[in-house]
Amino acid sequence: MNIIYVGFLASLAAGLMTGVGAMPILAGRTMSRRANDALLGFAAGVMLSASFFSLILPGIDEAEAQHGNTVAAAFIAAGGVVLGVIAIAALNEALPHEHFVTGREGRESAALARIWLFILAITIHNFPEGLAVGVGFGSGDVAQGIPLATGIGLQNAPEGLAVAVALRGQGYGRWHAFLIAAATGLVEPVGGALGVAALQVSELLLPWGLTFAAGAMLYIISHEIIPETHKHGHQNWATTGLTAGLILMMILDVTLG
Repeated sequence: MNIIYVGFLASLAAGLMTGVGAMPILAGRTMSRRANDALLGFAAGVMLSASFFSLILPGIDEAEAQHGNTVAAAFIAAGGVVLGVIAIAALNEALPHEHFVTGREGRESAALARIWLFILAITIHNFPEGLAVGVGFGSGDVAQGIPLATGIGLQNAPEGLAVAVALRGQGYGRWHAFLIAAATGLVEPVGGALGVAALQVSELLLPWGLTFAAGAMLYIISHEIIPETHKHGHQNWATTGLTAGLILMMILDVTLG
């Protein structure tokens, strides 16, 4: 089967888990701030573990295999991570968007409705995840991409619920909040298709692509998720969630990879 098609389907499946996670909002269930912070911490742990075990380490191995030099491989990985961080930081700065707590960031645009500002914010968050899944399949080794897609999908579920709950807190109706949360996951297959397609151009791009995706995810973890989980005095719960997510993703990577 065409690896681009496989990468697209895997990132689509991971993205759809956002809607699955948001489904409890339709039953009128609410979530405490403590639980929300713990779930967001879990998402951060999954992404952190995936960044290293499924992206950075395979990227270093691939670079070393290509160039036969450990030092060169380390610098290539460092360069890819830095480029990923810079790219998402620039996107975060350039696009007008709005955080659920801290409010509007980026350049102001009165023409954009509040709902589109929310969608843009979530897109900035979710696109690197889809990119990471696509890059994970880019080498043609499906076994390498499966644990990453599984981990991203698992963390998308609590993330989808957190987004839906946050939207409900902003006054949106149940169905409105659910549909928006579910729709945000649909940017992931776009990132997935782009990631896997780019790596089909040249195998030399594989270590760069893997570590670039890792850098993008690390920026999201540090700039968005962790600060959000530490704002309400539930650091212990957030840290517990992060630890659980990191361990689960590590186990998935070892057992499935």
